[in-house]
Amino acid sequence: MKRCSWVGASEKMIAYHDTRWCKEEHRDNELFAMLCLEGAQAGLSWQTIIDREENYRAAFDGFDPEVVASYDEEKISLLMQNPGIIRNRLKIRSAVTNAKAFLKVQEEFGSFDAYIWAFTDGKVIDHHLKSMDEMPATSPLSEEVSRDLKKRGFKFVGPTIIYSYLQGIGVINDHAVDCEFR
Repeated sequence: MKRCSWVGASEKMIAYHDTRWCKEEHRDNELFAMLCLEGAQAGLSWQTIIDREENYRAAFDGFDPEVVASYDEEKISLLMQNPGIIRNRLKIRSAVTNAKAFLKVQEEFGSFDAYIWAFTDGKVIDHHLKSMDEMPATSPLSEEVSRDLKKRGFKFVGPTIIYSYLQGIGVINDHAVDCEFR
């Protein structure tokens, strides 16, 4: 099977690529989960996060934003001791901060889905890449979304993280044109 060249041989990465990457996601809890996972990835490889995703989902109560928003210092300390996740205090705290901001966006827009997809009027941006060498790290869209999220109090949402996030939730389709999973 022809896949995008970045996938490699890891079963978890293959499954992520084939079933989730650049596929439209509209469930708010999954949109929050992906935002947390992308933030945790900052400075690391996506493989590192995918290998720990199940641990993250367990440690962060299934990424329920209402639950994560209620985390206190005791819970953050427990997470800092969890060897199944990246134990970076700033990244862990950002999940809590982002959960609170996420809930405010839901309140304002009715859902995070309505908010995030409004940036493209509900349309997928398809770059029709011939090779992965053509894939940018950022775009005007990721810069715009990043600015807006920061204005709303989100953390670990720079333009590069947000570009990857937009791919992960299917707002951007960067599968190569010859990939069978476009």
